[in-house]
Amino acid sequence: MTHPVSLYRMGHFNAAHQLAIPSWSMEKNLETFGKCANPNFHGHNYEVEVRVTGHLDPETGILINLKDLKEILEREVEDRFDHKNLNLDCPEFSAIVPTVENICIVIYEIMRPLIPAHLDLGIKLYETPRNFAEYPGR
Repeated sequence: MTHPVSLYRMGHFNAAHQLAIPSWSMEKNLETFGKCANPNFHGHNYEVEVRVTGHLDPETGILINLKDLKEILEREVEDRFDHKNLNLDCPEFSAIVPTVENICIVIYEIMRPLIPAHLDLGIKLYETPRNFAEYPGR
């Protein structure tokens, strides 16, 4: 048996959001989330890093078909969130604040059923080059 190997695929999408809890006052939202609570929203150029880890197929020497991983990432993440207002256009965020942490977990939850169960999945989401979240999976 070989040692586990990780394979990575990068993706990208641009999206707007507002960090605010609707039941709170604007003052409390601004105090908690700062300028990210702007009622007119703001946007980011998100970079998503998908990590798949497991053992190579002994015959092919591959972990997962990169073409398949690319298509899943494009269809399920990039096409879904690109040029969207996460608060208004994406039902995934109707009940949760679209923080970088929550977006990272949502991406994991979307992709997990589409990646073979014997492979581990991890997501890293960059909101800016200096702000990012990582969800290593369960």
